[in-house]
Amino acid sequence: MNERLREELIHILKSGNQIPEDYKELLFPTINKEYELSYHGKMKKEDVLKNEDGVTALPLQKNKTFIGTDTKDWENLLVFGDNLQFLKTIYANKDSLIKDKVKGKVKLIYIDPPFATEDEFQNKNGAKSYSDKVKGTTFIEFLRRRLILAYEILAPDGTIYVHLDNKMSHYIKVIMDEIFEKNNFRNEIIWHYFMGGKPNNYFANKHDTLLVYKKGEKNIFNEKITERVLPYTPSMKSNKGLSQIKCSTCKKESGIWKSVVKQDDVWDISGVFNLSNEYIDYPTQKPEELLKVIIESSTNPGDLVMDFFAGSGTTIAVAEKLGRKWIACDLGKLSCYTIQNRILNIANSKSLENASKKYNCPYHTFSTLQLGLYDLEKTLKLGWNDYKNFVSELFEFELTETKISGITMDGMKRNYYVKIWNFNENNNSSVDEEYLEALNRSLYNKINGRMYIVAPSNNVDFLNDYYEINGIRYYFLKIPYQIIKELHKLPFQQFKQSKTINNVNNIDMAIGFHFIDPPEVESSVYVENNCYILELTKFYSKITKDENGNEYKNFDTLSSIFIDNHYDGNNFKLTQSYFANELHYENGKIHVTLGDSSNTVMVIYTDIFGNEFSEVFNGGNKDAR
Repeated sequence: MNERLREELIHILKSGNQIPEDYKELLFPTINKEYELSYHGKMKKEDVLKNEDGVTALPLQKNKTFIGTDTKDWENLLVFGDNLQFLKTIYANKDSLIKDKVKGKVKLIYIDPPFATEDEFQNKNGAKSYSDKVKGTTFIEFLRRRLILAYEILAPDGTIYVHLDNKMSHYIKVIMDEIFEKNNFRNEIIWHYFMGGKPNNYFANKHDTLLVYKKGEKNIFNEKITERVLPYTPSMKSNKGLSQIKCSTCKKESGIWKSVVKQDDVWDISGVFNLSNEYIDYPTQKPEELLKVIIESSTNPGDLVMDFFAGSGTTIAVAEKLGRKWIACDLGKLSCYTIQNRILNIANSKSLENASKKYNCPYHTFSTLQLGLYDLEKTLKLGWNDYKNFVSELFEFELTETKISGITMDGMKRNYYVKIWNFNENNNSSVDEEYLEALNRSLYNKINGRMYIVAPSNNVDFLNDYYEINGIRYYFLKIPYQIIKELHKLPFQQFKQSKTINNVNNIDMAIGFHFIDPPEVESSVYVENNCYILELTKFYSKITKDENGNEYKNFDTLSSIFIDNHYDGNNFKLTQSYFANELHYENGKIHVTLGDSSNTVMVIYTDIFGNEFSEVFNGGNKDAR
């Protein structure tokens, strides 16, 4: 380090400013491995685990439990939220819903992340159905941070499969050599399929790559046996493992033989096409046969399988059919409703053993959860102890009860006291000047310069983030979220839902958290040709301006409409979905055909911020939810 850099660092430290990322390596150099991938923005593994990226563990909030077959003290989990926040929540191992149930117990992780290339898949109408917006090193670091957490979450004998294309697999292999160690590399699986385009100036791309790594010295591996069709050679007559195939028409022996062999690292498995009996019209849907081989090879019945880029839910559906426990996470509403519907209707889906037959088994109990986007009303209705646990995880402080001058302190945050304002006992009062003056009279000279007070924002009479009395600052940790620099190194960043199916797999990230604020919707239905027709006249979100300060106009924040046109009054099952760009706008109104007017129909409207508003239509009447 030269003299100029040394003086600059001394100046930064004396001024109390945060050390820039580029200087950290000079102060705390990393001992490099034999080789590694170097690029701008690469964060040290230790800093990722210490939340130096501003992404923190957050509490899970349960939406609904779908009661099915019991799985002995376990319910499968479908999580709506940012997967890095979710992985950090598992790593922290504090949330009561998953504590000591997930971390170190996941036997298999399969992920199919967006490939971050310029390639664009096509849906059945020829429209673009997949277009990544994070490129190059940003994508590599995006995935690397998740893989760091994935390593920590895997069981000691666990295995991870990362599904990639030929443009990114070589970069990610170097990253995985760093995280999982190159000696733990097991296979580069080539998934060979027969679908796709036929270019004129290069060989057609007809395969994806799956990188397979184990975590520890041993990993679960169940050998697979497969059949291979071979042309006849004279040596086959003496091979007892071969059998000659008869012609299906004349029943005479043909010149084609079957060889029963062990599964190798090239898998010939057909992709999902729109006439197959497992097709669900979701971009980048993977075939169940592919996941069947993976799950049977790397887990045993009852093991826990995880997919945190869950997409269409193929991993989850196959894990369910094979008797494995599962956890799914995705930040797309379409993904979560697709998976929910896929599991609720799994009995009617195809059998893994015989595609011409149905699975015909009930689903196991599972719960839908939210992370980073919370229902404030549910939060405030929690029991007092549950509420304290919720806000301690939300604002990252340790719950430790202490009494000072007869006043109960509920926790500590960075060596400062935290008091959780009890809204149940003080429902007719507020955190106001009078309250703080009384508090200060008791605590003055007994606390060190700062104190945090957690309270619902409508019970805090101050617009500022703190109030100072005699040199002591009382900081307000308000619910819902306010940008408090003391809490997060980065400002709140909320991921947005897509307005087109083209972008449902776009990479997006969330930092911080937010509270559900249902959009304002004005709608009605009328019957035409025995069908419900939805007329939507108004759709506004509670967030009224975009990041540039421009006012949102009517329908600007509408993301999608999800429909169950055979609603049973209990479980929403997705039967139709429309994204904003697919809707027909005429004279300031939107019209959507909902289905048979003799049925009960449930409609869920989502805005680009992930908020929802739902209605049930029955006989022309509606019931807002």
